[in-house]
Amino acid sequence: MTPLPDPPSPRPNTAFRRLRGPLSAAEFAASVRRAAREIGEQVSCDARYVGRVESGAIRCPNYAYERVFRHMFPGRSLTDLGFASRESVRGHGAGPVPAPAPGAGASVDVSEESELLRRAFMTSGAAAAAAAATPLVPPPRRSGHRVGEAEAAAVEEAVRRIRVLDDRHGADTLYTHTAKPLSAAYALLDAGGYSRSVAARLYAGAGELAISAGWLAHDSGRLSDARSHYAEALATARVSGDPGLEAHAFCNTAFLARDAGRPREAVRAAQAAQRVAERLSSPRLLSLLALREAGGWAWLGDRGGCEGALLRAQTLFGRGPSDADPEWMSFYGEAELEGLEAQCWSALGDWGRAADHARRAVALQDPHFTRNIALFTTELAADLAQHGTPDEAAAAAGRALRLMDQVTSSRIRRMLDNTARRLRPHGSEPSVADFLDRYEAADRRAPAMSPAPAARPRRA
Repeated sequence: MTPLPDPPSPRPNTAFRRLRGPLSAAEFAASVRRAAREIGEQVSCDARYVGRVESGAIRCPNYAYERVFRHMFPGRSLTDLGFASRESVRGHGAGPVPAPAPGAGASVDVSEESELLRRAFMTSGAAAAAAAATPLVPPPRRSGHRVGEAEAAAVEEAVRRIRVLDDRHGADTLYTHTAKPLSAAYALLDAGGYSRSVAARLYAGAGELAISAGWLAHDSGRLSDARSHYAEALATARVSGDPGLEAHAFCNTAFLARDAGRPREAVRAAQAAQRVAERLSSPRLLSLLALREAGGWAWLGDRGGCEGALLRAQTLFGRGPSDADPEWMSFYGEAELEGLEAQCWSALGDWGRAADHARRAVALQDPHFTRNIALFTTELAADLAQHGTPDEAAAAAGRALRLMDQVTSSRIRRMLDNTARRLRPHGSEPSVADFLDRYEAADRRAPAMSPAPAARPRRA
């Protein structure tokens, strides 16, 4: 099918770009998230969202973003910030909105959907909010109807929502909720009838959804499901010629291979990701990929290979953020660098060095990333237990246990279980005994660790 001509290009939002100033898109996105927390809002702002605002693709923000922007820039109206008025975008005052043609499918209002999700998140927790995300990706319209900007935006917003919920809560309550948006995204691709620009966004969005599903499967202990999702994302990247998506898929494949006990595969996948990422002008991405390689070398017991990859990661990280940094890398800051290095030293058996890096990772972590705070605190406890300091290990494990009231991650929970087992021989020490009592009480309240996995989310 011959692609339809592209729609006219949106008008860049130069006013908003001026407000960003010297900050990179990723740094500005982080400041938006911090401002949101100050007023009790929940927004999934990242570098790509900032880029879409500045390009004019987002003519008017949803209500949650509007409140955050007004908080950040008091006294400025939406038009002062470079946006169109809400009435002009939503058609208020422009006469009655015609009903959709029979069979044309429901229209998608992403702004209103975002507000509904925010309310669900605030009142009902992660599972309800994840369920609220599933209508975001609309079904394909009947033959002859164009798949356009609204559908592409819906896929992209579904990816952002899933990531924000995972940052806060971990994977266990979210994984099964990825089935509907993932299948709908690929069904939209199969429907055809879209322009080249929309096609590029749909391929990228569907691939990122597949990676998100893979990560949630990985973090909830469904490693074979994760491997299949990453393979699907890699195939999507290859078909669409998207090096950013391909690098992301290889990055996560490397991480999964390491955790699945295939460290040589982890090295190969990380190296493949680096070859692809050389085209993307993002030192931070190359830094993360070097860390993935370092993890593989560490699990192979190759200290020299690990140290070489760590040095590259640190050097590349030191070059700073860039506008070319992918939006999914919003989690990758100094805390993540420290945490991943801690994992390397732990795998090499250098427990004291691992604990030092894990301690820094906890101290540096952005409060938005509750799941990662729980992860690095759990790693710190494990390293301290191996290092022979049970009192400190029990204190760290107790902090991690409290965080597990907010985070549902089978991967982190298994790590905490292993630390508890290591500490039991030291149960005569009061601090250790106190932790073990609280751990066992929490364990009795917790659901079974490994329920039979639900059907793996698949494309239609």
